[in-house]
Amino acid sequence: MKTIILSTKTTRTGYGIIALVGALSLTACQQTPDYDYLAGETMGTSYHISYQLPDDADETAIQASIDERLKQINDSMSTYQTDSTISKFNQLDKETPITIDADFSRVLDVSRIVYEQSGGAFDPTVMPLVETWGFGSTMTVDRLQSPPTALEIAQAKALVDFDSIIQKDKTVYKTKEGVELDFSAVAKGYGVDVIADVLREDYKIRNYMVEIGGEISTAGVNNQKQPWQIAIDAPIEGSTVSERETISVIRQPINTHNKMHLATSGNYRNSVIFDGKRYSHTIDPTTGEPIAGGAPSVTVAADSVALADAWATALTAMPYQKALEVAKEQNLAAMFVVLTDDAKKNNTDDSIDDWQVIETPAMQALRADKKS
Repeated sequence: MKTIILSTKTTRTGYGIIALVGALSLTACQQTPDYDYLAGETMGTSYHISYQLPDDADETAIQASIDERLKQINDSMSTYQTDSTISKFNQLDKETPITIDADFSRVLDVSRIVYEQSGGAFDPTVMPLVETWGFGSTMTVDRLQSPPTALEIAQAKALVDFDSIIQKDKTVYKTKEGVELDFSAVAKGYGVDVIADVLREDYKIRNYMVEIGGEISTAGVNNQKQPWQIAIDAPIEGSTVSERETISVIRQPINTHNKMHLATSGNYRNSVIFDGKRYSHTIDPTTGEPIAGGAPSVTVAADSVALADAWATALTAMPYQKALEVAKEQNLAAMFVVLTDDAKKNNTDDSIDDWQVIETPAMQALRADKKS
């Protein structure tokens, strides 16, 4: 059977560095002739697509359609493009509206939903705090040993204000000077949704797997005529693609109309222990400080990959116990990978035996459906 391996690596997001990636692994089989495989680069990471070819398929046209939609999303929401809509918005003065496209509007809507339901743990305006703490591609204890002053944190928090982002009809503006948006923690998930729409709506493709930077959408069956499976890695620090260890598998159930939307977020590859506590790059927008005691890995299944992506980030931006409570309250299908009590006492996290999987009732129900 073919299994998609969902592993982790560091990827820049609106919350600093969040551990996210997806890699494809064919177990005991190769692609069958009627399945096609596409791969490429987008959003600062890679994408992988596997789908069953329609009888009259034009593979070149399918690839061109996918690349065009991804370009449109980047032109709208890439903070690395100075001429993107989001970059232009970030440079505007307060009360100055800018016209936004449908993609921007949908991502803003998803962000607003998770922002409100998570109590502000997900906030696409958080970057000033990330920059204040100096969290780049490498996590060190230096900033924790000499943290920003209360004044510096307060000044950065003053610019973290998603409530100041106002959408009106087809425009958006800010009511506070200096506030900026960064959709990195949701745009990849949205990109997966868009590609899946292209395959399903434009080319009537019913069996597919789409992955961008670890966010995944599946539908139908794989090339072995079996439901798609997503393997979740144990968050072992220092592990590589060749040395990964699977701690759990999520199989596409039948109670989702033969579809599944997943995102995994984690912080274990970019964390340090300071004064007996493990800290990650992830900043809690509500406190202005790095998360201590957060779950090393969180996987969420939702109605869309964009929603799963945002929620996985939000739950990573909370202490584990609080995240578990919120996930249950919001009826989220969430899977947390956390250290066992023995591992916590011994301060070890280098073996798969040190980890345990905790699921919300909604995730248990999703995984209990074995009939597909």
